[in-house]
Amino acid sequence: MNTMFDITGRKAIVTGASRGLGFSMAEALLEAGCEVAILGSSDRIFEAEKGFRQRGYSCYAVKADLRNRDEVYSSFEEALSRLNGDLDILVTAAGIQRRHSAEKFPIEEWDEVISINLNAVFIQCQLAGRIMLKKGKGKIINIASMASFFGGQTVPAYSAAKGGVAQLTKELTNDWLGGGVNVNAIAPGYMDTDMNEAIVNNDERYKQISDRIPAGRWGTGNDMKGITVFLASDASDYISGAIIPVDGGYLVK
Repeated sequence: MNTMFDITGRKAIVTGASRGLGFSMAEALLEAGCEVAILGSSDRIFEAEKGFRQRGYSCYAVKADLRNRDEVYSSFEEALSRLNGDLDILVTAAGIQRRHSAEKFPIEEWDEVISINLNAVFIQCQLAGRIMLKKGKGKIINIASMASFFGGQTVPAYSAAKGGVAQLTKELTNDWLGGGVNVNAIAPGYMDTDMNEAIVNNDERYKQISDRIPAGRWGTGNDMKGITVFLASDASDYISGAIIPVDGGYLVK
């Protein structure tokens, strides 16, 4: 049984890994013995690399602006080169949030959200898929959202992108699972991260959400670790196209 979950020595790319859920997912893979290239949009990614290296982990930082399509490609290739041209696991955790009511939503911010939260995800999956299909094995873990199941409010671009991530995950499964590549998505519930700061600071909305969570608390990055290792391991070989909530029971309340 232990060998089913053993991912020691596997090579991974994790985007959005300088903080929040992406950081925790990268940490989970490193703790499980993976060699991980981490991508982030600011110099915080180098601070994350330094911290991981000081703990003895094999970690390589790449800075990239995923709004820029050329950088999506070049950062993937740089990360791949740091892993000696091999890849077993991709985690597409990078994402941004912009909040406006739909009738006021600036089209420039729509483009920004879709570029990072959906377009970059497809490109990274495509690049990883090409490598993994040649090997006949690989694990892709996308990050969906509660907004993949329902519409949200004041987040039209985010909801559209996360709905797209869920459907993309299913389509890629249809194309690639026969070639040994599993593609799944984790749908985090309400997590106590910077992205949800606006909700946390809204006492009424915070209480409404908290009252609906059977677990009795908001999630943290640590809650993402187990599912990440599971989906990256051989234990999940017969699971693909799944959108898996990690939400403390929010969806079933």
